[in-house]
Amino acid sequence: MGWIIALIVGGIAGWLASLVMNRDASMGIGWNIVVGCIGSVIGNMVAGPVLGITGSVQEFSLTGLAVAVLGAVILLGIVNLIQRGRVR
Repeated sequence: MGWIIALIVGGIAGWLASLVMNRDASMGIGWNIVVGCIGSVIGNMVAGPVLGITGSVQEFSLTGLAVAVLGAVILLGIVNLIQRGRVR
C-alpha cells in the first residue's frame, strides 16, 4: 500500500512543482509522478542535513509533501538549465 501512496503523493508534488516552475503544460501525469518521486529523494538530501527536516512520500504528511515539492522544484530547475543550454 505504501507504493500506491508514494505514487499519489509523488504525482501531487510533481504537479505542484511544475506549477511553480511554469512547466505544467509540457508535463503529463506520468512525468509529474516521476519528478515528484525523484524530487522527494533530492528534497531529503537537501532538507535533511541543512534544515533537519525529513519526510517520506510513502506515508502522507504535509512535511513529506513539502520536502518532495522542494526537491521537485530543484530537479525542474536543473532540467530547465540543461534544456536552456541545448541548441534547438
